[in-house]
Amino acid sequence: MSRSFDAIIVGAGQAGTPLAGRLAAMGMKVALVERHHVGGTCVNTGCKPTKTMVASAYAAHLARRGADYGVGTGAITVDLAKVHARAEKVILDSRTSNEDWLAGMDGLTLLRGQARFTGPHELIVGNETITAPRVFLNVGGRPAIPDLPGVGDVPHLTNSGMIALTEPPEHLVVVGGSYIGLEFAQMFCRFGSKVSIVEMGPRLIAREDEAVSEAIRDILEGEGITVRTSAKCITLARGETGIIVGVDCTDGDPQIEGSHVLLATGRRPNTDDLGLDVAGIATDKRGYIIVDDSLATSVDGVWAMGDCNGKGAFTHTAWNDYEIVAANLLDGEARKVSDRLLGYALYIDPPLGRVGLTLAQAKETGRPLLYAQRPMTKVGRAVEKDETLGFMSLIADAETKKILGAAILGTGGDEAIHAILNLMNAGAAVDTLRWAVPIHPTVSELLPTLAGDLAPL
Repeated sequence: MSRSFDAIIVGAGQAGTPLAGRLAAMGMKVALVERHHVGGTCVNTGCKPTKTMVASAYAAHLARRGADYGVGTGAITVDLAKVHARAEKVILDSRTSNEDWLAGMDGLTLLRGQARFTGPHELIVGNETITAPRVFLNVGGRPAIPDLPGVGDVPHLTNSGMIALTEPPEHLVVVGGSYIGLEFAQMFCRFGSKVSIVEMGPRLIAREDEAVSEAIRDILEGEGITVRTSAKCITLARGETGIIVGVDCTDGDPQIEGSHVLLATGRRPNTDDLGLDVAGIATDKRGYIIVDDSLATSVDGVWAMGDCNGKGAFTHTAWNDYEIVAANLLDGEARKVSDRLLGYALYIDPPLGRVGLTLAQAKETGRPLLYAQRPMTKVGRAVEKDETLGFMSLIADAETKKILGAAILGTGGDEAIHAILNLMNAGAAVDTLRWAVPIHPTVSELLPTLAGDLAPL
């Protein structure tokens, strides 16, 4: 059986579904292929469920601090089964909404199954062959399982397994000190688990500035989480009562025994079973599909969007990939990935909001710099909320006065960072921020003060 379409989209994630809507609205006959759940990682195992669980963990943490606010709360308990059920409802509501939208779309055919190339513009799904002059890949990624000694001999969890838990682990050992691992570490500590983090590198979230890494470590250790860095030789083995994680660190016990192990050591693209070589679509050594500035692959008429192209690992970058492809193909524009200004957040509590260059990256440019940093203890809104951990920092070019980057590690940091992100997108000079008149009392109101504190490095 064979069918022809105007366009084929492989993957119903955050770029694939809106693109299907745009193409179908243009009168095209579109095939959308999905082998698992509509909505991709964000809806099913990523942002939606994890941030729902983060909210529950925050509620538990705040309730335990009730006395600090003059509020009597009594004994605080966490029913993880109810937390799980709440997260599942958020997943299903979002997934169903997406499916209902697609089902009502004229010109769209949703095919369930694994897609594999049999030619540059021909794929097989089940026992059906489909062809189209335009093919869009939005196949996402999955957890990368590290090649650690013993990894195949012990049970271990990834992010999808963590959101399926209905009882908190007695002792959760998180292997990997980056964004996903840190969010789950704090979350389950607040749910009542003993938590240890094991990181091979010398510090947590190594892509951030050292001051940010150290502040985050202090926050986590302040809640009772054990952090072990410089773990050069991590091993896994079964113990008498759990799982033994071998840790070759500069100090501390040589091993940790936990009840559960979360492997949070990065992600890999879902490109190894697509038959890309048959189609002639080039990938890099890590399996990411190589694309140009317009997201076109090495084969004419084939584009790659989202996590599988290595140009971003976030829902918002996948969405922006869709915007770039749609604008260029349908609206006569010439948008480029290189024009994208990347912002992102780490959703521990307090959250980290980030945009642009780190201080270390800015120094590498060799440009004269202006820098300012202010602790959250000097932010009135943070003091009023009694959430004063962290700091905010700002970097600007001393000659052009353009904002180069910022970090807000503190209450509301994931929202306040957008004041800077938007100015950077507009190409505004830092004085535009300095002379703004923000609302009081907010976290954002300290940003003009921060701009006024800028001084040469």
